[in-house]
Amino acid sequence: MATATSQTLRFPSSLSLSSKLSLSPAFSVSIRPHRRGSRPLVVVVSAGLDAKPTVLVAEKLGDAGLKLLKDFANVDCSYNLSPEELCTKISLCDALIVRSGTKVSREVFESSAGRLKVVGRAGVGIDNVDLSAATEHGCLVVNAPTANTVAAAEHGIALLTAMARNVAQADASVKAGKWQRNKYVGVSLVGKTLAVLGFGKVGSEVARRARGLGMNVIAHDPYAPADRARAIGVELVSFDEAISSADFISLHMPLTPATSKILNDETFAKMKKGVRIVNVARGGVIDEDALVRALDSGIVAQAALDVFTEEPPPKDSKLIQHEQVTATPHLGASTMEAQEGVAIEIAEAVVGALKGELAATAVNAPMVPSEVITELKPFVDLAEKLGRLAVQLVAGGSGVKTVKVTYASSRAPDDLDTRLLRAMIIKGLIEPISSVFVNLVNADFTAKQRGLRITEERVLLDGSPENPLEFIQVQIANVESRFASAISDSGEIKVEGCVKDGIPHLTKVGSFEVDVSLEGSIILCRQVDQPGMIGKVGSILGEENVNVSFMSVGRIAPRKQAVMAIGVDEQPRKETLKKIGDIPAIEEFVFLKL
Repeated sequence: MATATSQTLRFPSSLSLSSKLSLSPAFSVSIRPHRRGSRPLVVVVSAGLDAKPTVLVAEKLGDAGLKLLKDFANVDCSYNLSPEELCTKISLCDALIVRSGTKVSREVFESSAGRLKVVGRAGVGIDNVDLSAATEHGCLVVNAPTANTVAAAEHGIALLTAMARNVAQADASVKAGKWQRNKYVGVSLVGKTLAVLGFGKVGSEVARRARGLGMNVIAHDPYAPADRARAIGVELVSFDEAISSADFISLHMPLTPATSKILNDETFAKMKKGVRIVNVARGGVIDEDALVRALDSGIVAQAALDVFTEEPPPKDSKLIQHEQVTATPHLGASTMEAQEGVAIEIAEAVVGALKGELAATAVNAPMVPSEVITELKPFVDLAEKLGRLAVQLVAGGSGVKTVKVTYASSRAPDDLDTRLLRAMIIKGLIEPISSVFVNLVNADFTAKQRGLRITEERVLLDGSPENPLEFIQVQIANVESRFASAISDSGEIKVEGCVKDGIPHLTKVGSFEVDVSLEGSIILCRQVDQPGMIGKVGSILGEENVNVSFMSVGRIAPRKQAVMAIGVDEQPRKETLKKIGDIPAIEEFVFLKL
């Protein structure tokens, strides 16, 4: 739910017209990608049909991924860009792909001037991308979380075993002409306790392999399900229990404000004397100065590190130079197989996003399962069009603050995911009267910034839950309407619609029931119910070569007031609309552009 009260959504005076004049047309939209003039849900391909989007690849990417990108887009491979160079280039790019070495800052998003639609992180961690800035600018951020999982886990185990047996130090000693067998006596892994801190994809794979080496594995992760841990013989414990009982600690957590320097002087003091630490996650999760002190005091016997707070670390780093530290230059994902896999995974995610598809690996948008997206697709179209209709019915100068959305369904609330629908309603409400592009990434944020409060209500209906929704209703409270008949008995602008045979239909305006396909544009007329009205309006439109696609009349009672809803393929001229308004029996009308 998006809530805010600090600002009111205002309508420009150019949209405030008398009840017998047409409304200035709003933008025509569609969730279908690659349709000229359309704006897909997640991204907009700003170029026309004949132009390819441009993807900037700022760090080395595998050939297989580059091929996928080049089949769809113009690809600019520019490596080692300075922040200033990146900001200069980004205004010409629709997508950006980086690894861990490029900082995608707020300045990058601001410099893109709205063109950048997706940032792809070729890897798992996204701490080098300003997610809040990306969200504010409606830019989707995707990563490649699965392709390098095994490689990172294998490197973690490699460091674990190399550290336990002093492989790196012994190798350097032999190459220096020495033979110091007694100095490099190691420790066995069998029967030792390994604490895995962060039990996600990589952490769980490390746990599996450590179990195979005969280790007792415990783990700490506040979000990991206990049954998944038990299935591979791992016990989930508290953070303090994990670090205090472990002989080895392996870190696999993201770098967040909560995990930054989570291993520090205080936590090191709680550990067993002689504990050994492996980090293939993020350098910032360890206070490196505190680790040096722990190594010097013997609390930590050894450390094997693949990641560092600053990469590359300073040449005179006390941590790197420490005799009990094994260091590698961020090689966790560096296998030939993983590099190709990551390249393909991120290329597919970026291309999908540029096509307007929701990426399963999006990190700053709600995770909506693909089967839900498929099932809700016609209702997504309906939701946006109802939002567009409702906002165009608001009289100029009115401030929209409160919108209520009602979903009627035979499904239980837990079985109906409405996040996608809410985002599209917000898109429909805001885009026609502003220059802001709204998508699933920034919908709630954009609504909040504009003081738009969206409330959702679900009506449980009897019947089969096979159909996800029976209807969607949008109400805007405390505003005046350009079409008085759109005001319901309770005083709100109200529009309601459903999906028939895959096509969205408008079924209610205010208290009047209608039935018109939401394609093209719509003319709504309130009239005195009398014979010949459909023919009169149809004749005027026909004389002006305006094709009528659908027509429906809803009335209170015979010979009383009625509302006629007319679907048209073209926008009638103002003179044509005036002729309709001049029909004596027509009391008011409005033209609405979908």
